[in-house]
Amino acid sequence: MAGMVQIIKYEGDNSTFVWKHPCEDFNTTTQLIVHESQEAVFFLNGQALDLFGSGRHTLETQNIPLLRKLVNIPTGGETPFHCEVYFINKTEQMAIKWGTDSRVQYVEPTYKFPLSIGASGEMALSVEDSRKLLIKLVGTERTLDRSSLTSFFRGLLMTRIKTYIAQEIKARSINIFEIDERLEDFSDGILLRLLDDFKEYGVTLNKFFVTNVVKPDGDRQYEKFKELHFRQYADVAEAKLKQQTEVIFAQTEAEKTVIESQALAQKRATEGYTYQQERGFDVAEQAAQNEGVGEFTNMGIGLGVMSGVGGMVGGMVGGAVNNAFAGVANGPQNAQNAFCDNCGAKLTPGAAFCDECGTPQSSQDICSNCGFKFIKPGKFCPKCGSKREG
Repeated sequence: MAGMVQIIKYEGDNSTFVWKHPCEDFNTTTQLIVHESQEAVFFLNGQALDLFGSGRHTLETQNIPLLRKLVNIPTGGETPFHCEVYFINKTEQMAIKWGTDSRVQYVEPTYKFPLSIGASGEMALSVEDSRKLLIKLVGTERTLDRSSLTSFFRGLLMTRIKTYIAQEIKARSINIFEIDERLEDFSDGILLRLLDDFKEYGVTLNKFFVTNVVKPDGDRQYEKFKELHFRQYADVAEAKLKQQTEVIFAQTEAEKTVIESQALAQKRATEGYTYQQERGFDVAEQAAQNEGVGEFTNMGIGLGVMSGVGGMVGGMVGGAVNNAFAGVANGPQNAQNAFCDNCGAKLTPGAAFCDECGTPQSSQDICSNCGFKFIKPGKFCPKCGSKREG
């Protein structure tokens, strides 16, 4: 009896899902120690019996009722019996890697050329039903670690993953060059498809990640469409940048114009004149630069405009302009009044003698009928038609 095991406890590592204790001979005083997040299952002749949770357990009759039904174990003694103990690690084990064993074949929906891609990622698993896992997967194996568990599900994983990715790409017309944007969608979709498959074996698939889609880099056809795709986006980006630059330039010019207008308005307000008055100054300046009143007509300036200018730029300039145009309208004798050559007095229109000194005036130069002053020789007055004297 002294050689029998007295304490049974877990001696595996955290990467192990199931570990079988190497000893199979126990007695009714043996202590079973089960750690937190573990369970222990007793097997007899390949049949799963009692299940123990965390804590210290003494292998007595009252603690192993199912075992007592199969073998007659008396109470109060150290009766030996043959049994197997499996420890199940129920912690969530993360970063379990997976990868497709072959490429997914499909036709790229955007550019319509055949492609083959692969996929890889990670998942997190935990044991939900210890008894179901032991019966359906472990059997007589002594351990079940990450790689062993993944190998059990490899065929299932490959079928579900490759089928889902190919169907999803086709259904949603996912561009091969934008497929990395959909990794989260792929992960969630595949997770939902695999949950029941894992649960059937007592395992919970807590998380599933597609972290990489392997593209056919180096393939000539793929590289050609890859260059075409990114050139398209480069052209769009370049055009957009040019448009933004033009908008900024236009805004700058507009802001410059506004600033200049505001400065000019401030200048007018400070100097006390308006825009209309400023335009009057410009017109008057052009008028002053022309020789003779006739030049105004050549400039296309009407009498109404010049009268308005006269009102804006002041009485002196307006008077001069108005007098000039009045002379054009009324004739030469009104534009230049007649004066006596002897005393300088102003003559009455058409007078033959001076009113002040009585000096005879040159009658041949003035019409005796209407007083028009002749400017060239002739027989008749060009104004009233009277025959000229002398």
